[in-house]
Amino acid sequence: MTDKKPIKKRKDLNELAYSIVQQVTGKNPIKETPSDKNPHAVALGRLGGLKGGPARAKKLSERKRSEIARKAAKVRWENTKK
Repeated sequence: MTDKKPIKKRKDLNELAYSIVQQVTGKNPIKETPSDKNPHAVALGRLGGLKGGPARAKKLSERKRSEIARKAAKVRWENTKK
């Protein structure tokens, strides 16, 4: 049972019961939907994203990076107060 994915939390108790019965009987109610994304395109996009952040930081001045960081911290702290 260690190689099975965890069951998603469900709001409805009947759905949870159905899921448990299906797993006990050997039928898997959780159907994986295939991704519409091309895995090669996803990998290339990730590579670009990994390069883009450091390249942008290198291009910005220290003052501008500081302003961006200050603005981000302010937004984070405002969200925690709510």
